[in-house]
Amino acid sequence: MTDAVDVMDGWYDEETATFGDRMAAARERAGLSQVQLAKQLGVKHVTVRNWEDDLSEPRANKLQMMAGLVGVSLSWLLTGDGEGPDGPPDEETLSSDVTDVLVEIRVLKGELSHAVQKLGYLEKKLRQKLKES
Repeated sequence: MTDAVDVMDGWYDEETATFGDRMAAARERAGLSQVQLAKQLGVKHVTVRNWEDDLSEPRANKLQMMAGLVGVSLSWLLTGDGEGPDGPPDEETLSSDVTDVLVEIRVLKGELSHAVQKLGYLEKKLRQKLKES
């Protein structure tokens, strides 16, 4: 018989993980809360929670942004194959100051990714307006 501690320690299993499980694992490994990730993606907190609970799925643009924010490949996020999150950090190796900086870098990378997408959208819109005139 398996005791409760073993069940809780093994909550994440690569073979049975769903999209929501992989998303939650990658988000936690990146040091982001659901609220922080939602803010970076420009969605509501409940939306991220629903994705992690496998109640709904993100659109492709949010999925791509999310993969960049949490540092995994899009393929891994969708299927479990490809570049996933690293193992748990060695807490003795990284100070809280270093961890804070790494989280800030990931957040900034997500903001930049979002800005690049928005820039592409605006460029496309401008080109359409120029063709019309």
